[in-house]
Amino acid sequence: MNAHVTTLIMPTVAVLVPCYNEEAAIADVVHDFKAALPHATVYVYDNNSKDRTCEVAFAAGAVVRREPLQGKGNVVRRMFADIEADVYVIVDGDATYHAASAPKLISHLISEKLDMVNGARVETAEAAYRPGHRFGNLMLTSLVTIVFGKRTTDMLSGYRVFSRRFVKTFPALSRGFEIETELTVHALELGMPIGEIATPYKERPPGSVSKLSTYKDGFRILWMIGKLVKEERPMQSFAITAAVLALLAVILAWPVVMTFMQTGLVPRLPTAVLATGVMLLAFLSLTCGVILETVTRGRREMKRLRYLELRAPDFPVFKP
Repeated sequence: MNAHVTTLIMPTVAVLVPCYNEEAAIADVVHDFKAALPHATVYVYDNNSKDRTCEVAFAAGAVVRREPLQGKGNVVRRMFADIEADVYVIVDGDATYHAASAPKLISHLISEKLDMVNGARVETAEAAYRPGHRFGNLMLTSLVTIVFGKRTTDMLSGYRVFSRRFVKTFPALSRGFEIETELTVHALELGMPIGEIATPYKERPPGSVSKLSTYKDGFRILWMIGKLVKEERPMQSFAITAAVLALLAVILAWPVVMTFMQTGLVPRLPTAVLATGVMLLAFLSLTCGVILETVTRGRREMKRLRYLELRAPDFPVFKP
């Protein structure tokens, strides 16, 4: 009988922490995640902090790197490009997320062979979640749900676990806090298997200040949703534009047509020309939607094929 040697292959885990002026919180984040995931490497990417974030993170045991382009989206793009791992945990550096939930999120990702597990926030303190942020999150999540489908209840959570094939096929085009929206829509558009687990969410420690502007960043996220609808759902986007233009053309043309039917004359020629032009724009918009829908389908197919080239998160596995 031949002897077989079995080798247990465990996934390599990288904890990615984008940071900007988090001197008061970053040590707790690093310590907590190193305790929850002792075999993982914690990477802190500093984004031009004015305080001692880098020094504190390094002293706590993190691998510290810098990204000079300002904005969370720029940091995520750099982290996803630089780091090689099987499983990626991304978390904000403000010590509001529950590090002890990380093993549960990773286990769910691997056992169910998912590509993203979202840590949906459950407040443990009233001060953890500002009312404006809560309302904005609900509104923006609802908009994405209407267009792309309901598969998450907390689209703007900064606590997620990803497979390698998600990270290495994600284009990361956003520059700021709208990156969470892009992450969610990327998964929905490619039909990736994703999950969500409720995780505790607490207030920031003393000295840590939120960098998220309720109105400014809210409008940027809303603008990103509009761009993604145009790019990923061009037929819907241009069909709505065409419908609005066609309705406007009918409203403009109606009195002209009624006058012509009664008198046989067209006394308001400029209005008739304007109505004709607007209707032509409506048909042009609809034609653009049809063409771009075909282009988008081809682009989505290429992204899907690239995604399928990478291994599914099926650890641990045994090899004879």
